[in-house]
Amino acid sequence: MNTNANYKLAIVGLGYVGLPLAQLFLGKNHYVYGIDVDQTKIEKLLKLQSYLSDFSAKDIRHMFANHRFHVGTSYETVTKADAVIICVPTPLDRNNKPDLTYVRLAVNNMLPHLRRGQLVVLESTTYPGTTEEELLPLFESTGLKVGRDIYLAYSPERIDPGQKQIELNDIPKVIGGVSEHCTQFAKRVYETVFNRTVVVSSPKVAEMTKILENSQRLVNISFMNELVMLCEKMNIDLWEAIAAASTKPYGFTAYYPGPGIGGHCIPVDPLYLYWKAKEYGIDLQFIDVAHKINEQMPNYIVEKTKRLLEQNKPLNESRVLVLGVAYKKDVNDVRESPALPIIKELLGLGITVNYHDPYISEITVDGVLLKNCSLTKKYVKNHDCTLILTNHSNIPYESIVQFAPLVIDTRNATGLLSKKPNVVLL
Repeated sequence: MNTNANYKLAIVGLGYVGLPLAQLFLGKNHYVYGIDVDQTKIEKLLKLQSYLSDFSAKDIRHMFANHRFHVGTSYETVTKADAVIICVPTPLDRNNKPDLTYVRLAVNNMLPHLRRGQLVVLESTTYPGTTEEELLPLFESTGLKVGRDIYLAYSPERIDPGQKQIELNDIPKVIGGVSEHCTQFAKRVYETVFNRTVVVSSPKVAEMTKILENSQRLVNISFMNELVMLCEKMNIDLWEAIAAASTKPYGFTAYYPGPGIGGHCIPVDPLYLYWKAKEYGIDLQFIDVAHKINEQMPNYIVEKTKRLLEQNKPLNESRVLVLGVAYKKDVNDVRESPALPIIKELLGLGITVNYHDPYISEITVDGVLLKNCSLTKKYVKNHDCTLILTNHSNIPYESIVQFAPLVIDTRNATGLLSKKPNVVLL
């Protein structure tokens, strides 16, 4: 076990979680061995290029500047590390059940290279019990005893892509180890880069912490989405009501409606908990209902768009310009983005669809390749409707409202401009 101030870290998975974590450790003069099976990512990094919207080429150059950052697809560098941190995806399978393929693959690839005295931390979001039920047996199959020969912990990632207000090192780091020695080893490593560490009693509690955070957001945002359907029929501006409710100095937290919740966490992680709860005979109805409401939102947006377009011309003669296809503002990530099923349904109705997103150069929807279009006055005017699905900060909404015949704003991106007669809020 390294008792010095600096550690050698192997970070498995260099995506939205792993790369920022690597940057954080490098900033405190640790050594980082980055491992990713995606050769394209490795090649970009070696060329000092970025593939994440939160990273510039300058950021990547700075990470390599002191020769402490080494990247590749091989797991052999695991042997050199004091601690190995797993940051790989945990998607759902086609039946909405947990798919731990990437986690198991990462662990099996590192097993031949593990040595006594190392710490392994899982950061990928998953159901409570994963660390002890899935990972612990795999590590002990090598003959190493967890808590004595090797140390195992869970620490949930809490990264919010596109968010600029709070630095990563200011987000408290939750840690739960399989044993007290495991927990303390993980705490020593993480407290070198995080300003606050929060120790919990077990990996299960740490796993529940993350999934609780995301489940709360799913339930509350889905509730807002359900309310927006009611408010449309009652001729009430829900956005105005939320703003008014937010003036209460206690007891109210603002959540906002939208075209559907996307990304790698909120629409996915609660279903891990939903699945696990069934093993204990518990049916988590709030998550079930919230998931169903979230799944309805793309169709709700399409029906609203269809209804407004048909007031002026046939659908097969209509043109829709979609603004934003990323799942959230100011990121280049389309995972679980509601824009994709919305575009698919619009195309299925015979509507011509184009899109503009400053972060996404092209998308493929149901076998159709669409490329990012320039946002000009003429181009906006040439569409019957501009549909705002992602409220990126660098889109000129005032110009959009000025030149678009019709704007359907699902994010309240137009703000006070939403009072204009050609703007319809979600």
